[in-house]
Amino acid sequence: MNRTIRRLQSVRERIKIACLDAGRDPGEVSLLAVSKRQPTEQIISLNDLGVTDFGENQLQEAMPKQQVLANLSLQWHFIGVLQSNKTRAIAENFQWVQSVDRERILKRLSLQRPSTLPPLNICLQVNIDREPQKAGAAPENIMSLAALAQELDNITLRGLMVIPMITDDPAIRHGSFSKVKDLFEILNQSGHGMDTLSMGMSSDLETAIAGGSTMVRIGTDLFGRRKP
Repeated sequence: MNRTIRRLQSVRERIKIACLDAGRDPGEVSLLAVSKRQPTEQIISLNDLGVTDFGENQLQEAMPKQQVLANLSLQWHFIGVLQSNKTRAIAENFQWVQSVDRERILKRLSLQRPSTLPPLNICLQVNIDREPQKAGAAPENIMSLAALAQELDNITLRGLMVIPMITDDPAIRHGSFSKVKDLFEILNQSGHGMDTLSMGMSSDLETAIAGGSTMVRIGTDLFGRRKP
């Protein structure tokens, strides 16, 4: 537990300093703990310290964890590549889906979200650097996806998610984050009322916060190196 406390304190301090450096209120940025390939004991330890939001990218790994931890008030975020044959289970068992990038997936999540549950929170994933090997919608397709999301039942469009190009040049990453922030603002000026920019991980949370992130997705710096 002591190691977990130190790691969480370190991440929270990084968020605080990054916000102050950017002239922002640290309360504007929330923490999503990326718990893929981590044991439930680690999730419990972080939850005991006040962390409530956890991100998973593999349905077959996430569901057993959710069953074990069903007594805890956790918010589960799906952050992996979405396959059509898994949307029903995701719609039924997660509170957030951050990796929506196609109309078909949006429609399936809306149709398959049980009406007995609150609306499913959606982030549209943007392939801001247009990397062919990476998931995410092209920036020019985000407007139509957002319009569709506003029309569908059982989902709420909350914002955008991005995984920028891997680079050691912070200026390039900052440019990517800034382009997503600009797109976010254009969408809100069009009336979408989004509140979430999911940008930044362990290696680049400072750059992401300077670029406007409201949610950072942290795995390694909270849990340590993942098991293969």
